[in-house]
Amino acid sequence: MAPDTPSDAAKFAPQATPETEPFWNGCAQGELRLQKCSGCDEFYFPPRPFCPSCWSADVTWQAVSGRGTLHSYVISHRAAPGFGGDVPYAIALVQLDEGPKMMSNILGIENVPENLVLDMPLEVTFEQRGDVAVPQFQPAGTP
Repeated sequence: MAPDTPSDAAKFAPQATPETEPFWNGCAQGELRLQKCSGCDEFYFPPRPFCPSCWSADVTWQAVSGRGTLHSYVISHRAAPGFGGDVPYAIALVQLDEGPKMMSNILGIENVPENLVLDMPLEVTFEQRGDVAVPQFQPAGTP
C-alpha cells in the first residue's frame, strides 16, 4: 500500500493558542478542563476570554467529570485528509454533564446507527496525536 493512502494518513493534531493552552494542558494530564464563569456560575465551551452568557471576563479553568451523553451524530463513510483512514466514524455532539456541548468522535464501538443510541452515557478518553492528547468519547464503562 502506498504511504499516502487514507489508511496511512496521520491524524490532525491541534495546536494550542494562548486561549486554549489550559484546555490542552489538561488533556495532556488526562483531564477534561472547561472554563467556568464566576459571575453566572456557568461552564462553557469552546474556550474564550469572556462568558458567552453574561459577558463577564471573570472566568476560571476547572477540571470536569468527563461524562456526558450522546446528543446527536452523523456517520462519515469517507476518509477525510488529516483525520486518518478509519471509516466509518461518528462525528458526535456530546452533551457534557456540566452543561456545554462538545463535538468529538465516538471510540470503542462500531460506528453504526444500532450502536449510537441518543442519550447513551459517554465518558472521555484521550487519543495521543503526536505531542497532543485529543479528547474523544466512548460508551461509559468501556475498558
